[in-house]
Amino acid sequence: MLKLCRKSHGYVLSSLWIYDSYIKQEETIRETIEDVGFQATLIEQDETNEKSSQVCRIRINGMTCTSCSTTVEKALQAIRGVQKAQVALATEEAEVHYDPKIINYNQLLETIEDTGFEATLISTGEDMSKIHLKVDGVRTDHSMRMLENSLQALPGVLGLDIYPEIHKISVSYKPDMTGPRNFLRVIESTGSGSFKATIFPEGGGGGGGGRETFRQEEIQQYYRSFLWSLVFTIPVFLTSMVLMYIAGIKHGLDYKVVNMLNVGEIIRGVLSTPVQFIIGRRFYTGSYKALRHGSANMDVLIALGTNAAYFYSVYSVFRAATSPDFEGTDFFETSSMLISFILLGKYLEVLAKGKTSAAIAKLMDLAPQTAILLNMDDEGNVSSEEEIDSRLIQKNDVIKVIPGAKVASDGFVLWGQSHVNESMITGEARPVSKRKGDSVIGGTVNENGVLHIKATRVGSESALSLIVRLVESAQMAKAPVQKFADRISKFFVPLVITLSFATWLAWFLAGKFHAYPETWIPSSMDSFQLALQFGISVMVIACPCALGLATPTAVMVGTGVGASQGVLIKGGQALESAHKVNCIVFDKTGTLTVGKPVVVNTRLLKNVVLQEFYELVAATEVNSEHPLAKSIVEYAKKFREDEEDPVWPEARDFESITGHGVKATVRNKEMIVGNKSLMLDRNISIPIDAEEMLMEIEEMAQTGILVSIDREVTGVLAISDPLKPGAREVISILKSLKVKSIMVTGDNWRTAKSIAKEVGIDYVIGEAKPDQKAEKVKELQASGHTVAMVGDGINDSPALVAADVGMAIGAGTDIAIEAADIVLMKSNLEDVITAIDLSRNTFSRIRLNHIWALGYNLLGIPIAAGALFPLTGFRLPPWIAGAAMAASSVSVVCCSLLLKYYKRPKKLDNLEIQGISIE
Repeated sequence: MLKLCRKSHGYVLSSLWIYDSYIKQEETIRETIEDVGFQATLIEQDETNEKSSQVCRIRINGMTCTSCSTTVEKALQAIRGVQKAQVALATEEAEVHYDPKIINYNQLLETIEDTGFEATLISTGEDMSKIHLKVDGVRTDHSMRMLENSLQALPGVLGLDIYPEIHKISVSYKPDMTGPRNFLRVIESTGSGSFKATIFPEGGGGGGGGRETFRQEEIQQYYRSFLWSLVFTIPVFLTSMVLMYIAGIKHGLDYKVVNMLNVGEIIRGVLSTPVQFIIGRRFYTGSYKALRHGSANMDVLIALGTNAAYFYSVYSVFRAATSPDFEGTDFFETSSMLISFILLGKYLEVLAKGKTSAAIAKLMDLAPQTAILLNMDDEGNVSSEEEIDSRLIQKNDVIKVIPGAKVASDGFVLWGQSHVNESMITGEARPVSKRKGDSVIGGTVNENGVLHIKATRVGSESALSLIVRLVESAQMAKAPVQKFADRISKFFVPLVITLSFATWLAWFLAGKFHAYPETWIPSSMDSFQLALQFGISVMVIACPCALGLATPTAVMVGTGVGASQGVLIKGGQALESAHKVNCIVFDKTGTLTVGKPVVVNTRLLKNVVLQEFYELVAATEVNSEHPLAKSIVEYAKKFREDEEDPVWPEARDFESITGHGVKATVRNKEMIVGNKSLMLDRNISIPIDAEEMLMEIEEMAQTGILVSIDREVTGVLAISDPLKPGAREVISILKSLKVKSIMVTGDNWRTAKSIAKEVGIDYVIGEAKPDQKAEKVKELQASGHTVAMVGDGINDSPALVAADVGMAIGAGTDIAIEAADIVLMKSNLEDVITAIDLSRNTFSRIRLNHIWALGYNLLGIPIAAGALFPLTGFRLPPWIAGAAMAASSVSVVCCSLLLKYYKRPKKLDNLEIQGISIE
């Protein structure tokens, strides 16, 4: 690509692509261009190619603390082509934004595995769906290869993952081109009837069982490990702590086998060895992986602590066996009990963490398990029907939905009439009437009539899947406050190891030089063993896990609770910003008002037939997406009641003037429809009658629209958009919360002021263009406010992006929802208060978690180091320190789980009691 500049005139002719199928030298091309009077500069190809971006999600097994997640995150971010990488410890998942032209997801998986963790792809971010199939009857590799070739030959199949040991095939495909029923048919026909294929049993009908299945496997794994550790640890504990006080048994345990080596030490050594090296193998593996990449994690602390206790005990046993006068004390119970308590803590932690993502499971449960598929003949009549798994629905299938059943897929009504309860998705309490042509959402409930629905969006494309992905992304995103924990965790483990060694050395030297009375030393050990116990206790009690879980678990629960209440919060950044909000900027139409304006009055200034007048106006406005334009077109249909879908005259040279109105040529007449500013900008004089009408209309909180035909104002339309019920009460509650409310609207000043007065907003800006809304937001931020913007239209998008927190009304446009940080699915104003209150509660919980996690370590480490021992004789045995460490992580997760019981402010409940429900 060459960028050209005219030498003599200095202006840029933009860019020139030179397509040439023949090989030419770049220098020759440059010289040729310069010879004809232009300056040419070669631009690298990479500069001209627009960067593409794709998002993939990866499940990561084996992370134990923030040190692990930070290691993986850094490794991913170091890859060329990776634009952004987030690794969440709480969900054990990674979300990677990457350029597919530079790198593919297989390289991402390899990078994660190189850091020492197992990686499994969840989704690639491509326009694709994925289905997991269980195939029975495949007994040879040849049969499996035959199946693989048959499936890959299907159009639309993107990739296969085969797991022969569990007879599972995962198929990635384009839903526009093929679907799961085609895969089943191909599999069963390939084997001449010997192969049988079904959906792999992974959970709910929505296909969201993968995460839950993995979580259950992890819980079972920790549970089994803990039980096996108990089998060996309980006898070790009994022989060292209990049976030694029973005279007869004590004699047997103290029986000397070789020199000073007794039976009790042999039993404890034999039983603790499998706990240390087989059941505790995960800690060695985790330590090796961490140290190999220059980081230290929780596994390193546990491995060091348990190895110190175990190998000192082994030394003590061998010394006792080879020396006739050495009578040492073993710490076998310390290592085995330490591992057992840590496994118990991890089991309880995983169990609790599973509950933090319960919102995802509830959302996925909205999808029905089965659906009734209608088979159609060539004439479009129903030939038969069959019940199928809802995951087998393909695009363009016709589905029958009976009364009381859930809609199985997004689509539109082909036949029938009914009412559908969409409250679980949109929050709209009243059932919505559905007839031919109306769209329906998967997961909603059909209330009365029978509907035939054509599936348009299936699998990962469905609205329910989009909501689930939004919540998952929110739970992945890190709050800025998380950086605090990440910074501490980076230095935490090396610091703890240093403190542990210093503790052991200080007590050892103090004992060696008799700095404390010998009576302090318990009868069962010497000064070295006492020092060793203090050192091990410090090492195992201090763990960064609680600190690492403090923020993500609270964010997970908070975003999940928000989703269940119809408030979709896009991650920790939005949560953290929302709790600081002290100023809210409201749009008017569709936000403070219902958003369904209606024409309430028409006044003509010229002798024009009303029907002809509205035909011209409707033809002009039908091309506009603005709510006011739609209301005018809808009103104009009343003059054509004999037509179900009237066709308006052709509008040529249509032009939309943002924030002002529209212009077009209809039936050779120049039509301009818009506000007063538009008329003045076009030098169209406004009669005094029209001015008076506008004043009268605007004083009644209505919007006045002027219609000009051939540059003469011909009529004035009065459009009313009623306030949302309870709007005034919501503004009043915000005032009580010390939150300032401002209204910024593109509507005229009089209407804006009238509406603002009605709802109780003191500060209002009217006739604002989209860029002016964004500018106002920036002005407020510059004056020290943390600003939230609440809007629903395309023209609100710049302000939504500019605000610290953008809140989009759920019924608004897709662009506004995409631009926002928080989506109010119910389109209720009261949810603005819910969002702010929930964010404040969540952030309070994060603070509490941090105080607990840091306070625990600040208090626990000195106690473990023996700070109370000189005065009270109290010391913390390593196995109790391990139990306390495990309890700290569990307590932080449980503290976050208390957010599940969040209730909206009582003031909002009072609104409903007073009959001002905002449903």
